[in-house]
Order: sequence, then C-alpha cells, then structure tokens
Amino acid sequence: MKMISSKQSTRTLKRFLTISCLAILTIAIQGCAQKEASTAEYYTEEDYDSVEKFNSHVHLYSEDTIYIDESIKGNFKLLTFLSSAPGSTSEISVPDQETNTLEQIELYPENLFYATTILDPYSFNEPDWVEKTIAHLDQSFKKGAIAVKIRKSIGMEVRKPNGEFVTIDDPKFDPVIDFIAENNKTLIGHIGEPKNCWLPLEEMTVGGDRQYYSEHPQYHMYLHPEFLSHEEHIQAVENMLQKHPDVRYVGAHLGSLEYDVDELAKRLDKYPNMAVDMAERISHFQYQAVTDWEKVRNFLITYQDRLIYATDDSHYGPKPHFGAELTDASLRTKEQIEEATDVNYRRHWKFFTTEGFMNAPKLEDKQFKAMHLPKEVVDKIYMKNAEKWFPGIL
Repeated sequence: MKMISSKQSTRTLKRFLTISCLAILTIAIQGCAQKEASTAEYYTEEDYDSVEKFNSHVHLYSEDTIYIDESIKGNFKLLTFLSSAPGSTSEISVPDQETNTLEQIELYPENLFYATTILDPYSFNEPDWVEKTIAHLDQSFKKGAIAVKIRKSIGMEVRKPNGEFVTIDDPKFDPVIDFIAENNKTLIGHIGEPKNCWLPLEEMTVGGDRQYYSEHPQYHMYLHPEFLSHEEHIQAVENMLQKHPDVRYVGAHLGSLEYDVDELAKRLDKYPNMAVDMAERISHFQYQAVTDWEKVRNFLITYQDRLIYATDDSHYGPKPHFGAELTDASLRTKEQIEEATDVNYRRHWKFFTTEGFMNAPKLEDKQFKAMHLPKEVVDKIYMKNAEKWFPGIL
C-alpha cells in the first residue's frame, strides 16, 4: 500500500479547498445572476432617459420648439394633432396649423409626426361637405399625415338643421371613415368627455377635470342637461365601430371611459379594432388605484396591446394643475416649460414602472401605489403599441 506523504496531503487539501471555494463562488455568482435577471424584468426610475418612448397625443401649433427639444431629451417621439376647435382655429386655421407642423417635421423628421383633422366640421350641413372633407384628407395623407383626429365638436357642438347634434355614427360620416380605412390611416376619436363632465365640480374625482370645466363651462355638461348624455356619446362610437370593422380606431382620452377600467375593458373586448390613448387621463388610473390597485394593474397587463401613452400637452408643456404657482401655461418661460415637461414625464414613468406609494397634483391629498409593470408591458405602452396602431412612425 502506497503511503501519501504529508507534502502530498497538503497539496491535495489545498486543491480540495480551491475547488470548494470555486464551487461556492460559482453558486454565489449564479445566485446573483438569477437575482439580477429577476430585477431586470422591471425598469427603474433611472431607466427613464435610456428607453425609447412615444407620446401619441400633443398639440404643437406654434413655431416654438422648446417642448419638442425637451421631449427629445427624454427620448420621446411625438404625434401632434391638428385641431378644428373654435379656440384653435380662431387663432390659427387648420391649413396654417398644417404648414407650421410640416415645417417642424422638416426640422425633426425622426421625432415628429402628425395627424390631420376634419377641415371644417361646422359646415357639416353643406351639400358638398363629404367631397371637401375627403379632398382635404387626401392632400394631408399625401403630405405625410398618418392619422385623422375627430374632436368633441361632433356630438357637442355641430347640429343638424332640426337642432339635433351630429354624432360620429351619422351616415354622412360613412364615406369619410371608409376613405380613412382604405388609405390604411388611423381614426382618432375624441368623442364625448370624461364622465366627470356630467357632475357638479365638487363631485368630480380628479383635480384636472375640476380645473378644466371651471375654465370651460361651455363643455361642462352638468350645466347643459339638454345636451347628449355620456352614454349617448359612447353608444355613437360603438355604432360607428359596428359599421366600420375595418377602420383602425384609437379612442383619445381612454375613449371617454376613463372612470372605470371594467367599462373600458368591455369595449376593448367587443371591438378588436379599437385601442385607446391615455392623454390627460392617467390621473383616472391613479384615482382608481387608490382603492383597487390590483384591478388597475391587472387591466394594464391584460390589455397591454391596446393602451398607448399620451399626455395632451401643448407647446407650453403640460397643463398646470390647481394650486400651481403659474396657472396660465402661456406665461411660462423657457426654463419653466422644460421643467414642467420633464417633471410630468418622469412622474408618469414612475407610476408605470416603480413600486411603492406616490402622489400626483391632480389627486391632491390622495396616495396610490405605483403599478410596477413588467418591462414588456411598459415597452408596449410607451412605444410598440404606437408603432402598431400608427403605421408610418417607424
């Protein structure tokens, strides 16, 4: 029997200890890697700057580019809407809006896109309205418009000769909507208003709505009970979608169903050609999360392919909130526009990506939990869904 020298025993022991240490180190490294892989399923606040994002609902009629530049710093691309709103067209006509927008797109061809609009909804009763509308849309498509936005003047302002409100399901819209579908463009509908619009100011659920309707009483339906109900606006959209199953439809402002994710889910289930943008309605997700965080989070995950990030900002940045030091956004300086824009973007990112409690100006003294959504859901909300529902932005 061969005897093992003490020197050999020492070498053997050292080899054993070395192998053991390497094994322990390998297990530790694997454990760390597994932990890193699990946390990598989620973004952090620090990831905001590096992730490519899309804001699918802004209004940039000015030649000023402060907001665009600040959005690009945040790694955003933008979809800006032309508007036939009375307040907008009294300052700058739809053709002039389009001219300014196209000039901006020349400066930012990789980051800025536009949606045209109905040239003049208020001439709806003219016999050649359909032909003129389609001709306008056709020239906008040739100039690069990737979508068509129809605003709440349909259903809330434009009337027929007999006094009835014109709604989006009116047969006169059929050839216009067919033309949009045939050209593979997206129809964006701001039809109706949030359900808060039919409540007195003190009963509204979020500060943003209380502020808007206190400043725009002509759209505060609580003051106009003779106008259409919230339900009638929603039904008009459903009637239109039933007639036009081939049109790609994005309901602006969560489709005016912001008040209950269950109600929004019903329509998304019923109409596969429908998605919604979040413009100026993220606070309604937050309001619902105060009392039922899990339901809101489950909704965002379940309908992750149908939800598109948006803000409804103007070239002055996001709308000021109640209690803001400066309540007129048009008086903001360059630095204030940049700060308001960055703060708002980052607050939204925090809500969708992180965990723990937070608050927001539009919910005043309420706290809610952030959604802590998986990366794949965040990527869809912030970019991939925009690419899907607005072909032409790639």
